[in-house]
Amino acid sequence: MFPLGPLAPMNKPLLSRRHALRLALLLPAALALPSGARAVEKNEDGLPLPRFASTRSAPINVRVGPGQKYDIAWIYNRPDMPVEITAEFDIWRKVRDFDGSEGWIQQNLLSGARTGLVAPWKQDTETPLLASANDKAAVRAYLGSGFRVDIKRCDGSWCEVTATAELPDGGRGASYSGFLKQADIWGVYEGEVF
Repeated sequence: MFPLGPLAPMNKPLLSRRHALRLALLLPAALALPSGARAVEKNEDGLPLPRFASTRSAPINVRVGPGQKYDIAWIYNRPDMPVEITAEFDIWRKVRDFDGSEGWIQQNLLSGARTGLVAPWKQDTETPLLASANDKAAVRAYLGSGFRVDIKRCDGSWCEVTATAELPDGGRGASYSGFLKQADIWGVYEGEVF
């Protein structure tokens, strides 16, 4: 605790009316976020909200509310899909899918592993997976819109990822490692570094 100086009488306001009014007028402006910024709060465990995670297994029921008694909104049929956690209630996490759909999943069905989808908002396009974090780097592969990648790290502009082809029988095919522009991935925030 820091020293406050001599004690003031209890009936004396801590702020004058003029200072209180100034604070009331300036506080909303100070709390306003610049365009493109996201509000970040912390949950009980100290993890930020919102944050990205991934599904741990499949199938996973996504419910309309935080509990088994709520109806199933949809089912994740593939593991390792990226989701954005936007709220928490007890052992339940409210998640948002890449298309904006929201629902609730038990926390033990989620992983902190970072995965992403390559530009799912761009229909029928291919994004180059580059050999280094440079626009002029050699192309290792072209990834279609919505292709799932495992994210190793991001520097705020580029992410190092691994793209693994899925075979029709559910197995895994060839893997390619390289770099994607961070802006081309749903599963990381603009400017996020990890």
